Amino acid sequence: MRKTSIILITGLLFGFISSPQQTPDSSQTLGEIIVKAFEQNQSLKKIPAPIVQISKAKLDRFNNTSILPALNSVPGVRMEERSPGSYRMNVRGSTLRSPFGVRNIKVYWNEIPFTDPGGNTYLNQLSFFNFNSLEIIKGPAGSLYGAGTGGVILANNNPEQNTPVFSSSLIYGSYDLGSLNIQVNQGKDNFRNTFNFSRLQSHGYREHTSMHRDVTSWQTQIASGKRETLRFNFLYGDLYYETPGALTKSEYLKDPRAARPAAGSFPSADKAKAAIFQKTWLGALNNHFKFNDRFENNFVFYGAYSNIRNPTFRNYEVRKEPHLGGRTLFTWKPGTKKVETKLVFGGELQKGFFNVRTYANADGKPGASLTNDDVNNSVWSIFSQADLRLKNDLNIAAGLSINKSSIRIHRLSVPSLPVQKRIYKSEAAPRIAVSKRVASDLYIYGSVAKGFSPPTTAEILPSTSIISTDLNAEHGISYESGFKTSFVKRRLYVEVNAFYYQLKNAIVQRRDAGNADYFTNAGATKQKGIESQIAYVVRNNSLMDGSRVWISHTLNDFIYKEFKQLTNDYAGKKLPSVAKHTIAAGADIITGPGFYLNITYYYSDPVYLNDANTDAAASYNLLGARLGWKKIASGNNRFELFAGVDNAFDVTYSLGNDINAAGGRYYNVAAGRNFYCGLTLNMYQKK
Repeated sequence: MRKTSIILITGLLFGFISSPQQTPDSSQTLGEIIVKAFEQNQSLKKIPAPIVQISKAKLDRFNNTSILPALNSVPGVRMEERSPGSYRMNVRGSTLRSPFGVRNIKVYWNEIPFTDPGGNTYLNQLSFFNFNSLEIIKGPAGSLYGAGTGGVILANNNPEQNTPVFSSSLIYGSYDLGSLNIQVNQGKDNFRNTFNFSRLQSHGYREHTSMHRDVTSWQTQIASGKRETLRFNFLYGDLYYETPGALTKSEYLKDPRAARPAAGSFPSADKAKAAIFQKTWLGALNNHFKFNDRFENNFVFYGAYSNIRNPTFRNYEVRKEPHLGGRTLFTWKPGTKKVETKLVFGGELQKGFFNVRTYANADGKPGASLTNDDVNNSVWSIFSQADLRLKNDLNIAAGLSINKSSIRIHRLSVPSLPVQKRIYKSEAAPRIAVSKRVASDLYIYGSVAKGFSPPTTAEILPSTSIISTDLNAEHGISYESGFKTSFVKRRLYVEVNAFYYQLKNAIVQRRDAGNADYFTNAGATKQKGIESQIAYVVRNNSLMDGSRVWISHTLNDFIYKEFKQLTNDYAGKKLPSVAKHTIAAGADIITGPGFYLNITYYYSDPVYLNDANTDAAASYNLLGARLGWKKIASGNNRFELFAGVDNAFDVTYSLGNDINAAGGRYYNVAAGRNFYCGLTLNMYQKK
């Protein structure tokens, strides 16, 4: 089936390419995307790094309720949803240590560190409308963004210049899916306010998968003359979702829509009232100051608080997580005639004051107290980077950061137990990259980067409630090379990159007999891969207006180099949770009269579910489509009607498997065939 799929999509692609061409305008060309990652602020082709950029247009080609399908359309990135509202991220295999949530991936939202000092990211606390664009750095990026081996996500929600004064969106779909978003913009660049409210709710495909989320945000921008820009961000999110639990293979085949039943001493999902109640507050100040044409500074200070209640099959957990932090970054461009030079340096600091309590779960309510832990965690880094742009389009980037983290756990429920603490010593994370234009619009690049990732708070204090300060940090080194180019008068964009990543002391997830997660250090892993993508913009004519076709492919060959656990030797085994081949492809047909059609196809190879490679989830093919009509009304106001289908083949598959689950309880079933429709209204200020 995989070979047939590749032939079909490739044929579709080159069928478009073979059509006659006309001279394109700048809005229709590819490869001139400007990205901010590594503070480059230049064309994507010229940056010597595997960066993918997801624009607002790419986000809007799906159902406008989740960023998941847009992220899964790019090579090397995998986002999962174990149940509505429960997200996981996989960048080059990083879900190996993420039973739930987003870990080992550093996330910034509007330049604010959104990953807390414990290493966890509540990405599900943001609504679809809190993203205008995303940039994803694959692989170690600690030279500028602190400790981590799994990559970096730079999310942006700052209003664009041509932002509507009033915007509203209404969506309804299968399984009682409902979404409402209202946004109001006031003022101009010297003083601008943006207010946004978003609500999403769904009853879910499976039993016990209801969810609802309300997110309110306010952004204000104050420009004080030509030198200084001051921004303030406030976000409040209230999220609730039920957790149905994973199924065994027999349960999955019998009734994939069922929630986890009672088993032994553990209650059913419904009896336990298993769910997440999550509230998050975030306030941040961003200040950009330009000393002169060559020297400037960007400073961010934030404070955040998350309150989580989580009745589970084992217990009832309550977490209170106040934390604060800041980041400062200086950019200096010394004046030289022969070499264009840019120096970037700064630092980042985060401090957390968490309290984690567990109780017996008395039918969804806290019962007898089990543990009470005060958790203080901190992480800091200082970094610098030099960029040299030499003659003949030769670019060299070299960066280095020094990182340190610590955790201190005081178990108040056991007064006689000494305070448990661990300091992860300062680690250097260097990176050097070189790119060169070897022909017209053809750039080749190579890079070497070292990664360092200490365990997160959730890994040191997992759901077993056993304090694991003996868990060690991961260390790895990544080698990468690739090319980026544009052909056919910049209508055709091609990018291919290959990487080889060696990881030592890899942190891997395991589960005990009660299916509670805990973590251990594997000996070493070898992760090799090739990521490629092609996109082509179709010529303009009386019918077509900026249509495009695209395809991406990911090849992963990830194995344990060394990993022994008791009498089990997993050396040479494939890493679980990672498919060897994935393909995403699509066509965006846009017509002059305003009608459009977005078609998306996705294929995944089988995925191993345990370290021994004895169990695997089957391969699957997904097809989705969105049909819509955009209309410009009087006064430059615009409205849009759309409808779509996801999983048109009605495939039964698991989107977010529980790896190494006891008793083979692996499967979290995704929604079957489902439909949606929506209406969007944008009102612009009269010119």
